[in-house]
Amino acid sequence: MDIPDLKRQFLEYIEIEKGRSLKTVENYDRYLTRFIGFASIKTPDQITDSVLREYRLWLNRQLVTNNGKKAVKDSLKKKTQNYYLIALRSFLKYMVRRGIPSLPPDRIELAKVGERSLDLISPEELVRIMKAPEGDDVRAWRDRAVFALLFSTGLRVSELCSLNSDINLNHEDLSVRGKGDKVRVVFISESAKEVVKTYLSKRKDMDDALFVNLMPKTIINKTKPDSERLTPRSIERIVKHYAIKAGISKKVTPHVIRHSFATDLLSNGADLRSVQAMLGHANIGTTQIYTHVTDKHLRDVHKKFHGKTGE
Repeated sequence: MDIPDLKRQFLEYIEIEKGRSLKTVENYDRYLTRFIGFASIKTPDQITDSVLREYRLWLNRQLVTNNGKKAVKDSLKKKTQNYYLIALRSFLKYMVRRGIPSLPPDRIELAKVGERSLDLISPEELVRIMKAPEGDDVRAWRDRAVFALLFSTGLRVSELCSLNSDINLNHEDLSVRGKGDKVRVVFISESAKEVVKTYLSKRKDMDDALFVNLMPKTIINKTKPDSERLTPRSIERIVKHYAIKAGISKKVTPHVIRHSFATDLLSNGADLRSVQAMLGHANIGTTQIYTHVTDKHLRDVHKKFHGKTGE
């Protein structure tokens, strides 16, 4: 069986059997197509250690571009290189599952990357941005509801966009379907529920989506589907607009508010496992990135014992 056929079957497998999102399937397709084009291989047994080594060198020497303009001297980031390697390793695991001879997947070691940094805003900045939508019209209440739910639940922006207007606000919890089609429970504060209720009471449309485009229909692109559900990109623009309005110079995204949700819980004594569950992280290592900015105990130790010399 040749490589293009195997790649197609692998992509169908991760979409149907593994339940990966269409975006993930598209990314894996792109990564594997790039590998196959580089290696010029036709069968899986042609994937060897030497091919892998040459591919990694090639990836590391690719120049990144500045918005399609002049190439700069930096190679692809290690994290980006790892995306390509993870796709290839998953492809090799699939061939092991099929009993097809090829390079063992454990021969692929990911590049070491530096610890991920967090984009954070202060509690004061968070309050400013949440108060930035002004007025009593449906748009202002929609945008207040966006911020209220993002901070109350810690939802990913894609999860927020998928919510429907029949959301049950008589309960404190809400089931959402997140990454990998996994369902988890998030919690809505009383204040967030009141904001969402007011927003829904001002809605006049019959759209199923909770958050909808409120632009006049005469200027909405006619090629769009009937539903006016807001997209993640639309939510990102809303957050950016109010961050500027609130006088926040740093970049603020929906994910930054998700960070604020996590750090708020940990700073107030929540345990890491509970925060992991509420964020929907498959690996607790992903959640641990928040601990070094929220360890109140270490701050208290520093405050109590530092600077005593010479007193």
